[in-house]
Amino acid sequence: MTDTTRIRPTFMPSPSAQPILAESASDGAFATTLAKGLVVLEAFEGGGLLGNMEISVRTGIPRPTVARLTHTLAELGYLNYDARIAKYAVGARALRMLHPLLAGMPFRQLARPLMQDLAYSVRGTVSIGLLDGPSMVYVETARSGDVGPHTPDIGMPIPVVRTAMGRAAASILPEAEAARLERQLEAADGAMWASYRDLFHDGLRQCAERQFCTCFGEYLPAIHAIAAPLFRLRDRAFAINCGIPAFRLQPGQLENEIGPRVRALAESIRALVVHPEPAAPRERPAKTNTR
Repeated sequence: MTDTTRIRPTFMPSPSAQPILAESASDGAFATTLAKGLVVLEAFEGGGLLGNMEISVRTGIPRPTVARLTHTLAELGYLNYDARIAKYAVGARALRMLHPLLAGMPFRQLARPLMQDLAYSVRGTVSIGLLDGPSMVYVETARSGDVGPHTPDIGMPIPVVRTAMGRAAASILPEAEAARLERQLEAADGAMWASYRDLFHDGLRQCAERQFCTCFGEYLPAIHAIAAPLFRLRDRAFAINCGIPAFRLQPGQLENEIGPRVRALAESIRALVVHPEPAAPRERPAKTNTR
C-alpha cells in the first residue's frame, strides 16, 4: 500500500453523478434536476471555495448544467458567490438541512459530558458517528487540547472500511444490510476495499468477541483509534470512537485500558436512550483469504 492510495482526511468525494443518474433514467418519479442540485452541494464536503469547472470535475455533471445549478442554489441561499474569484462557498441556509437530522438525536446532548470526561482523561477525541453508505458521519464530538492532525467535527465524513468507527457500526447491521454495505464499499473504491477488506473483517470479529475494535494508523498514521458499536435507532447504525495521537500510547494500552473504557462508555450512553434496537454484534465466520 502506498501513500497515493490514502484519501484526504477532510474530504470524502461523492461518487460521480453520472452512474447514479443513469441508473434512475427509467424511473419516472425520479427528479433528475433535484438530484443534480444535491450532488452539487455534496461537492463541497471538504469546505472551501469551488468554481463551476471544479464542481463539474468532482461530480461528473457537465459545466453548463453546473452553472445553472450553482446560480439557482446561490439565489436560494444554499451557496454564496464570490464574484472577485468566480467561486462558490456553502451558504448559511444549508445549515437548516442539518438541524432536523441532529434534532432527532437528543441523546447527543446527554452523551456529551460523558464523552468529554473520557477525552480529557486520555488526551484525545471521542466522537459518535452515523453510518451513511461507505462513510461514517460525525454527529457529536468532544476533544481535549492538542489532538494531532485530525480534528473531528460534526458533519465530517470518514471512510467506513479504514476506520474503527466504521467497522464498529457495520458490526451491528443485520445480515442483508451487511452484505449490501460490503457491495457498496467495493463499488465506491475497489482498490481501497481490496487493500483493507481483511482488516475490515477483523474489526467485525473483534466487535463480536469483545464489543470494540482497534485501528492502528490505518486512516491516519499518526492517530490510533478504538471504537465500540453504540446502537441502531430507527434503522440507523451508530458507533462511538476514541482517537489518540500514537505517541501518547504505551504498547497494549489501546486494547487493554482504553478499549474497555470505550465499551463502558457505550453501555452508559445506551442506558440514556429510550428503546434503542439491540447493539450486539453478530458472530462472523472464520477469516478466509479471498485475495
